[in-house]
Amino acid sequence: MKGRSAQAREAAEALAVQALSYIAQDGERLGRFLSLTGIGPAEIRSAAREPGFLAGVLEYLAGDERLLTEFAKDAGFEPATVEAARLALGGSSWEREIP
Repeated sequence: MKGRSAQAREAAEALAVQALSYIAQDGERLGRFLSLTGIGPAEIRSAAREPGFLAGVLEYLAGDERLLTEFAKDAGFEPATVEAARLALGGSSWEREIP
């Protein structure tokens, strides 16, 4: 049986994946996300395996109130849920390692 924190983390990861999918559904949203994070379209899958990436997706979302509100409405929950999920994932931002 999984502990409460493991369940919260899994739920937060699922929310972050849902948020990334929402961002990717619109070319303009995706372009802005890629531009601000510095990753290319072909690198998203590998970046998603890096520690902290999903928390970074939620931090990005939380940093744009309009986008956050639209995503929350579309997903059917309160915007504060994104912050709770980000904290469940460690609450630190993801930064791409640049060679």
